Amino acid sequence: MGPANPWSPNWQPDPSGGRLLTIRAARRGAYLAAAIYLPIAIVAAALARSPFQGMSAELATPVAVLAIVSGVAGIALLGAGLAPAALGSRIDAAVVGVAIAIGGPVAATASFVIWGWLMDSWLVAQVVAAQFLRAGVIAAVQVAPLVALGAAAWVVILRRVSAPLPLPPPSTPPPATPGL
Repeated sequence: MGPANPWSPNWQPDPSGGRLLTIRAARRGAYLAAAIYLPIAIVAAALARSPFQGMSAELATPVAVLAIVSGVAGIALLGAGLAPAALGSRIDAAVVGVAIAIGGPVAATASFVIWGWLMDSWLVAQVVAAQFLRAGVIAAVQVAPLVALGAAAWVVILRRVSAPLPLPPPSTPPPATPGL
């Protein structure tokens, strides 16, 4: 356990305030990613075909809502994890934008597939996860331009509403050892 861990007996407050700014940036990144994801997910759910052949209309809406809601957790975690890096240099922000554009559909589809695996464990057929994966990937490809715009908007908005993170203190070189 290092001094940055609050459960460590050697823990001390961060005098630069960088830890608190990083936590706030991660929180903003999570909320913003979820807010940008929701309209894109609604469009994807509206365009996607049913993951099951012959599904009744009464079940199609709950499955679409399940897909949208389950993806929020994956997207929020991705946004929280990438937010501090997005506040770095412009090159860092561009790379993070590409990462969230690629990782967003993956995180949302993975969350949806986890629900499919849970349903597979409850049902005998055990084909739900595969159908969810197929439907999620096809829907993500259909809304790919919206995902790219959402990722760019996420980076720009996050950089505008978050304070820049302080630079880490310069590291001191290790003491020189006498030559042998």
